[in-house]
Amino acid sequence: MCADILCAMNQSEIPEVVVTALPADAYVIDVREADEWAAGHAPDAVFLPMSQITGRVAEIPNDRTVYVMCHSGARSAQVAQWLNLQGFDAVNVAGGILAWAGNGRPVVA
Repeated sequence: MCADILCAMNQSEIPEVVVTALPADAYVIDVREADEWAAGHAPDAVFLPMSQITGRVAEIPNDRTVYVMCHSGARSAQVAQWLNLQGFDAVNVAGGILAWAGNGRPVVA
């Protein structure tokens, strides 16, 4: 099992969802860094930077699907893959906050 988020991965194996298909009650984890979060994020997202995921993994619910978001979808894909390897049900949010805002979803700072 891979313990490092930056492990090599096969992008085609990462579950992904488009912003418009996110469930209304989705548990969204925003894995961007503090300055990115402060610039604007989804209102109900949980701030958990990629650099802190391994040390704070116990904070992530393992009884429901978690949707992972970043700026454009690259970092969140890595985190979603790693979480799935740890036994979570994690899905990458395609296009990240750019797609979120681009689809007219609210952004708070």
